[in-house]
Amino acid sequence: MTHHLVFGTGPLGRATAQALLERGHSVTLANRQGRMPEPPAGARVVAVDLNNIAAARTAAEGAEAVYLCAQPPYHRWPELFPGLQAAAIDIAGAVGARLVVAENLYGYGPVRQVMSEDLSFSPNTRKGRVRAQMNHDLMRAHEAGRVEVAVARGSDFFGPWVVGSAVGERAFRAVVQGRPAEVYGDPDTPHSYTFVEDFGAALAILGTDSRGVGQAWHVPNAPAVSTRRFLELAFRIAEQKPRFKRFSRAEIALIGLFVPPMKESLEMLYEFQAPFTVDHSKFVQTFGDISTPLEAALARTVTWTRKHLS
Repeated sequence: MTHHLVFGTGPLGRATAQALLERGHSVTLANRQGRMPEPPAGARVVAVDLNNIAAARTAAEGAEAVYLCAQPPYHRWPELFPGLQAAAIDIAGAVGARLVVAENLYGYGPVRQVMSEDLSFSPNTRKGRVRAQMNHDLMRAHEAGRVEVAVARGSDFFGPWVVGSAVGERAFRAVVQGRPAEVYGDPDTPHSYTFVEDFGAALAILGTDSRGVGQAWHVPNAPAVSTRRFLELAFRIAEQKPRFKRFSRAEIALIGLFVPPMKESLEMLYEFQAPFTVDHSKFVQTFGDISTPLEAALARTVTWTRKHLS
């Protein structure tokens, strides 16, 4: 058994901690408040601000791996996110821990092909450029010997505790209540969705298996389906009639005048206007297929949503 430190207590930090605990490791979760609702059984939760390097380094002492699952508010990525990662690099490097970083697919930019890890970065959005630069900084730190790094990249994710996602709590709340689910772009184009518990399992594997070091890995997903099909399955599991409300680009822009995260999502709309599919064969060939079948993942999400609505 080894000890692991997870920065961030959102859905991904929680899922990562749970996966590590199930593998027999000890886990500390860190956020600025030192508390979280329903923490994973066996995990310790501490108050540590990642920007407080001295305190964060103390918390990381003895950790086999440090996981960066924290992120700033969506609309403040450009000014805050690079600094968070730079702090994580310094902290993990100082204590000799592996740094495992959760990334998304923004850095690739709009693509017309299935995404694999050897695809070049070509972002055309603010957040895509931030993500690409952060990955460059991360791998440069690894190559310089400052810190040992492994990266897991997930697509838009869903599952227990997921709120801020195109198919997060808002979508599943509508599903279980039988209200129209909001959809964006073209709901009939294929899209890879990542189950958050699979994302956490991938991070746990990369933190405990040296074969993942120095590389980026796509998290295994269930086969891509259209957003319409994804939600139709969720409605069926919830025993509700499928209903949808499609938002136009203009409507998203109007809402964004009052809701900053919605405004920020506008530039990422390309992900839902054309096929957006992920090749995860590299991970499967090395570590095995850890993806949860889609209907099982949806059932778990529906059950969680019902429980927390009540």
